[in-house]
Parts: sequence; C-alpha cells; structure tokens
Amino acid sequence: MTTHHSIRRRATSAIGVAAAAALALAACSTADAEPAASESASEEAHDHAGRLALTVDGGVVVLDAETLEPVGDEVALDGFLRVNPAGDGEHVFITSSQGFEVLATGASTDDEPALTGAVFEGAAAGHVVLHDGRTVLFDDATGDFWAFDTDALTDSADLPADVDAYESEAAHHGVAVELADGTIVSTLGTEEARTGVRILDADGTEIARDETCPSVHGEGVAADEHVLIGCQDGVLLYADGEFTKLDSPDDFGRVGNLYTTHESSIAFTDYRDDPDAEGSLLHRIGMVDTAAGTWEIVDLPEGVEYTWQGVERDHHGDLWIIGTDGALHLVDGETGAFTESFPAIEAWEGPAEWQEAHPYLVVEGHTAYVTDPASSRIVAIDLESGETIAEAALDAAPNEMAFAG
Repeated sequence: MTTHHSIRRRATSAIGVAAAAALALAACSTADAEPAASESASEEAHDHAGRLALTVDGGVVVLDAETLEPVGDEVALDGFLRVNPAGDGEHVFITSSQGFEVLATGASTDDEPALTGAVFEGAAAGHVVLHDGRTVLFDDATGDFWAFDTDALTDSADLPADVDAYESEAAHHGVAVELADGTIVSTLGTEEARTGVRILDADGTEIARDETCPSVHGEGVAADEHVLIGCQDGVLLYADGEFTKLDSPDDFGRVGNLYTTHESSIAFTDYRDDPDAEGSLLHRIGMVDTAAGTWEIVDLPEGVEYTWQGVERDHHGDLWIIGTDGALHLVDGETGAFTESFPAIEAWEGPAEWQEAHPYLVVEGHTAYVTDPASSRIVAIDLESGETIAEAALDAAPNEMAFAG
C-alpha cells in the first residue's frame, strides 16, 4: 500500500529522516477504504445525531449519541487506549501502542465504525490539540509533533496530503498548538524535567521562550488567541506576543488541565494544592481572566471532588463538573459561582491512578454525556432542564469518551 503525502520540514525544527520514514507508513486497513466525504455529505452530517466513541478494555465501542445504542461491533484494539475528537465531525483519534490511529465513527455517513488504517506512528502518542482548523499531534517518546488541516483526514489509510513536522529539543511529555498565523506554542522539557514554553514563527524559527513554568502540562486557547499553559506553581499566559506568569496563591498550586473556549477570555483550570495527596481527586478549580491577566481559586461545594476528565465547557462558556456526589455542577462562566446541580449518576470514589476508569464527561450542544464505569452505564442529560433524556447499560466499563458529529 502506498500513501501519498508530503512532510514540510521547518528551518529549526526538521523531523529526522528515520522519524519521517516512520510517519510515511500507514497500516493496511482491515476494511475496504472509502473515499473522503464530499461537501454535500458534510452538509448532510448536520442531520445526524452524532456518535460517541468510548474506550473499553480490549477496544473501542461506538454509540449513537441520541439513543445511546451501540453502532456496529466493538473495534478491537489491545493495550491502554485513549480517545480524542479529530474535530472534523466524523473521525476520532485512538492513541494506542501504535501511535495515533484514525477511527471513522460513521457520524457523517451512517456507516459502521471502523479503523481507516491511517496511523501517525509514535511510541508514546500523547496530546491531540485542535485550534482554528489545525490539528497538532505530540509524540512523548521523541518530542516530535505534526500539524495539519483538521478537515484533511479521510476514510482511507492515507495520511493528510500536507503535514508539517517538528521536533522538540528533547523528548518529553509535552504539547503544542498552532495559532491562526502559523505561530507554534510548544513545551520545553526532557525526560527528567519539564521547564517551560517556546514560540516558533510560521517558518519554524524560535522567536521567544519562557522557562519559568516547572512541570509544564496542558494548554488552552481563550479569546483573542490568549494561550494558557499549566505549571506546578501557577499558569503561564502567552498573549499578544508576551509572556506573563501568574503565580499560584499557595506554596504548591499545580495546574495540569485547562478548559477554554475561543469566545471567552475566561479560562478555567484544574488545581491541586497538596503535593502529597494520593489519588487523582481535586477539590478546587482555578479561574483565569486572560484579558486582565488575573486568576483566582474557587472551592467546590463541601464534600464534592472531581478529576480532570469530569470537567467541560458548554456553548455558553459555562463550566460543568461531574462531582463525586454523582451530580452535575454548573459554574457560571463569568463569575465562577456554583449556581445549580443536577443528579446524574451514583456517588463514586476517585481512582488510585488516573488511568483507572472513572466518570467521564462530554458536553455537546445542550446535552451532557456522563459515563458510570462502576455500573457500566452511560447517561445523557439535558442541560437546560436537568432531565435524563437517555441512558443505557454497556457490556463493559467505559473509560474515555469522545464525540463526533
């Protein structure tokens, strides 16, 4: 099988020959390859309810987002799996031991879900970042990352026709995002320590860096392309070509995940204030005004905790959290106030390790989808009324989840 695409090498961040050769490979599909969706097919996608891809032990299950009924057979894959939206309304990325594998969900075609055979090969596939029509994939094993048009994926084993390839100074668990003018914001680090962020221009030339962000992790892009990066002692803000460090109010205040929308200058963060705490549960969130360059820490209601995968923004810019009490909690996107709660699932306990299955939240339109691995169930809740509009029992405990549609 021959794949046809080009790798554009950047001046100061060219991918190595061996890595480029690896990227050029795509595994043969187990199903007949389908052509890319036409414009008319994309328009018809608006008539579909969408689909949910859920990772389970041994593979990926795809559900109809309206009925929560399974669509097709489970897609078999070994090892620990993660899933991220591809942003084109049809595909999702499955991060596996092979790298970033492309799954066609059938959300825009009504076909049964299937792996396309396209694989961005990586020994430790990590973050998937979508912004302004561009997708960036980061391989933690090498520090290499690839950027391409979000709508360039097809249902064939071919990778996108044009891929920009970059490499980091050293391999590390990192992340990168491409801004509208081609500027790249990418993390700095090694296998031993992660220290900060560098900025590359559209030609791949470094134009700025900041190394005041220990244990750098996670990114988010708010209104006016103000970029936030999480640090062990606060957040690093990159806005209008300048860095600003916002320090945590506590001696230890780690941010690892950020929740932003492109319409709001307000960003939310997770927040860990105890370096010795066991497990993954958190009891406070951060709220950053990226325009004013300020942030504050907000306590959750008494007795309620959460993990990073139970937090989502909605189309109003408000924040939703699935708490350990089993309720969906609404946080006002402008004031940070907790305003109301809806029952969703049974109360749950936090995982000892983040990889262990625990409730996952996805918000799409006016609907929240919440998994309950303890009972192998999923529920869909109307965010306007708080009513459960669909629920289903699953054959296996779900872990991560992504929406396509």
